[in-house]
Amino acid sequence: MALEYDVVVLGGGTGGYVAAVRAAQNGLKTAIVEKDKLGGTCLHKGCIPTKALLKSAEIFEIIQKAQSFGIEVEEPTFHIEKAMERKDKIVSTLHQGVKGLVANAKVDIYDGFGRILGPSIFSPMAGSISVEYEDDRENDILVPKNVIIATGSSPKTLPGITIDGELVITSDHALSMNKLPSSIVILGGGVIGIEWASFYQSVGVDVTLIEASDQILPNMDKDIAKEMSKYLVRKGVKLHTGTSVIPSSLSTVNGIAIKSETDDMTFEADQLLVAIGRKANISNIGVENTDIQLANDFIDVNPYFQSKESHIYAIGDVNGGKQLAHAATYEADIAVAHIVGNTPVLLNPTDIPSCVYGEMEIASLGLTETEAKEQYGKVKVTKTSMQAIGKAHVNGNIDGFAKIVIDQNTDDLLGFHLIGKGVTEIIGQVSLAKYFDGSGLEISESINPHPSISEIISEVALAAEGRKIHG
Repeated sequence: MALEYDVVVLGGGTGGYVAAVRAAQNGLKTAIVEKDKLGGTCLHKGCIPTKALLKSAEIFEIIQKAQSFGIEVEEPTFHIEKAMERKDKIVSTLHQGVKGLVANAKVDIYDGFGRILGPSIFSPMAGSISVEYEDDRENDILVPKNVIIATGSSPKTLPGITIDGELVITSDHALSMNKLPSSIVILGGGVIGIEWASFYQSVGVDVTLIEASDQILPNMDKDIAKEMSKYLVRKGVKLHTGTSVIPSSLSTVNGIAIKSETDDMTFEADQLLVAIGRKANISNIGVENTDIQLANDFIDVNPYFQSKESHIYAIGDVNGGKQLAHAATYEADIAVAHIVGNTPVLLNPTDIPSCVYGEMEIASLGLTETEAKEQYGKVKVTKTSMQAIGKAHVNGNIDGFAKIVIDQNTDDLLGFHLIGKGVTEIIGQVSLAKYFDGSGLEISESINPHPSISEIISEVALAAEGRKIHG
């Protein structure tokens, strides 16, 4: 049976359900095709569950340090099963909320696997969707005027390393663990690897972190990466940068052992976590039935997130942009606005904040110092330590700093980078300033409450203006 729609969204993750709700709010007849659960990776296998576990680890560490706050407690014990129960409850609550949002928007849901068809009896254009079900139901055929591909991503694997879900795992498996390993080797020092290293080390697991690049967090500012490296080492993580492994050397007898390709070391542990990034979920969805073009195994799109097939859009992790839930939401808004004929406001992708979570957090916006110098030549770069911030002392953690990068000719804000406890909660203030083309002077004149961590924003801007008070 062929069913006509204005918009069909493939995938009900953050980008997908936001796109569907936005389309319905604009009066478009809309459907989502989702083979699993609404909410996607972010809600079920990424942002929310990992941060829930990191919060449990943070509380565990705070209790361990309670004596420094004048509180006497017995030695705490971390129960992974209880932390998992809390994580699952949070995910379930938010999942119900997402289902309610979509239902209230009157978006139709098809609980099957969507495959894009080429030109057919249903439509002379590619883009009809065959919905395939796991039970005995016949396929539904959806014939939309526009398609939004929002199928998300999944963990990358390293050729030659077999993921068995027990000794060799990805972040997906880590989110369903029923016991902690005593030791773990993590391959990959990007955001995912860093967050899991922080979690495991905080709850007493012996962690070895291996990164092939010369620095962890290769796409972030070098000073920020260096500070995070120092923090991880102080925490007890065995950190190896500029190090590759030999996949064929992996042994899974009595735990895991894998040899280094760059020296004579052999890394041994109870488990191996492969965290080398994520790949677009475009396999078997019918891309080959269209004129859609790929770039580095992601769907190639224009600034409005249209593919080569102008009525087929791709948002979120599948298009090779920032693999962030809030980026997918932004892209959903742009795509739908373009579909309904509006002229959406486009942001530079570097203006989308990036964050790393854990006891030591990172929040970054705009260009790194290196990128700014390459693109603008003369720039002003200033750092202010958390030691200058009263609230950091109150909180019991003065590690970290803020770094601002400003165009020396125009005083425009080019980049802002924060590392320290709680900094992910204040980057939105910088994002707003960047959206309104804020200058270093304007940021320095902003008034932040005392005492608060947000004071570091105006303090580092004052330093850039040559008017620093603290720090």
